[in-house]
Amino acid sequence: MTEREVKKTQESLQDRLAQVIELLQRQRIVEDLTHRQEGQNQNRVENLVHRQNLVELQRKLDDLHSADVAYILEALPLDDRLTVWQLVKAERDGDILLEVSDSVRETLIADMDDHELLAAAKEMDADELADLAPELPRDVVHELMEALDTQQRERVRSALSYDEEQVGALMDFEMVTIREDVSLEVVLRYLRRLKELPGHTDKLFVVDYDGVLKGVLPIKRLLVNDPDKQVSEVMANDPVSFHPDGDAYEAAQAFERYDLISSPVVDKNGKLIGRLTIDEMVDLIREESETEVLNMAGLREEEDIFASVWRSLRNRWSWLAVNLITAFVASRVIGLFEGSIEKLVALAALMPIVAGIGGNSGNQTITMIVRAMALDQVNTGNTKRLLRKELAVGLINGVVWGGVIGVVAYLLYGSWSLGVVMTAAMTLNLLLAALMGVTIPMTLAKLGRDPAMGASVMITAMTDSGGFFIFLGLATIFLL
Repeated sequence: MTEREVKKTQESLQDRLAQVIELLQRQRIVEDLTHRQEGQNQNRVENLVHRQNLVELQRKLDDLHSADVAYILEALPLDDRLTVWQLVKAERDGDILLEVSDSVRETLIADMDDHELLAAAKEMDADELADLAPELPRDVVHELMEALDTQQRERVRSALSYDEEQVGALMDFEMVTIREDVSLEVVLRYLRRLKELPGHTDKLFVVDYDGVLKGVLPIKRLLVNDPDKQVSEVMANDPVSFHPDGDAYEAAQAFERYDLISSPVVDKNGKLIGRLTIDEMVDLIREESETEVLNMAGLREEEDIFASVWRSLRNRWSWLAVNLITAFVASRVIGLFEGSIEKLVALAALMPIVAGIGGNSGNQTITMIVRAMALDQVNTGNTKRLLRKELAVGLINGVVWGGVIGVVAYLLYGSWSLGVVMTAAMTLNLLLAALMGVTIPMTLAKLGRDPAMGASVMITAMTDSGGFFIFLGLATIFLL
């Protein structure tokens, strides 16, 4: 899809969202007007108009892809979201539940009874059921497992046995397997007998009679080679494969690195047990990116933007409390130099600049380090070199931009000594920002924590307190 097509699709989706919101608003206006009317025809008019609006809204929803309906649900306040959700056809419930974010899915599931949940889940594949099962009521999961056939039940249990960050939790069980001792013509006839191919099928998996993976047959090779050739002559013998207990994010990186669409998952004996597909990997990368952004801002979990006030408060309180403590520490640092500020009022005007630039520089460093750690580019062998490089960047930035603000300070206050102190303080604080920007995420990682968790809050605290102390300390020593 070209950039223009993507933009057009997004604009169309925004238009659909606007239309849905307009219909919901119109519905509320009509209901309000009819409630004000008096007379025996009030209920009849209200029901007629209500039905017309809902029919039009349902027709628009029916025309949308499940992912687009999910987007609209996420963009609506809770009351409107549930109104729209009630209009979605029951056979589409499962697909949409898999598309929406975790926080929004929770509100939709809470609005469904057990019968509706069972009906939605029964349409799902084993890997999809495994994704949804942890969020369903226990009795629904039990009844659902009882209704599955033996193979599906074992597949769901297998997927649920893995941690959500492992490959096994993301693998798909729907795939096409073939033997290596048959011709391509036989394979083509076999494929024609299937009703449809599993999604994201770019290759067929070649296994022996024990189910051990021998190689893969890319669809493009199947189509362009002589039908009389044997599979063993055409197949790729060394495909990229994964183990179910492997790290899912590392698998996602491999998909990106090798431009994979699907890839086999094998057990320790080399037996094919499932596959990974590009859609799961894209979702994983997106979720990891969103989690990093939230963690750096000090948010504990993904938050529904229309969640209750209390839930939003609980999600934000912990790091706000930490921020309050660090702000108090910074204020006490300033308090140590009250006498200096009283004697030279210019210090009060200039010290936020030192702290602010240090915070921005530190956040830049942390962002680069966290990204590098996510890509496994940081290790014990290059940590010192990385630290030296960031310190060099901080030193040069400090001298250059500190010099600029030093000149500005001289022009404003007519004091060369104040300008020099400003330059020195800026340089030292940027060096501190570089040091903390490297060590904070690495320390968190060594402690087994997410290196992005609250990193922005911590670096800002360090550069604020450190910047105030450095600038006011230098000013006290050299200017007073």
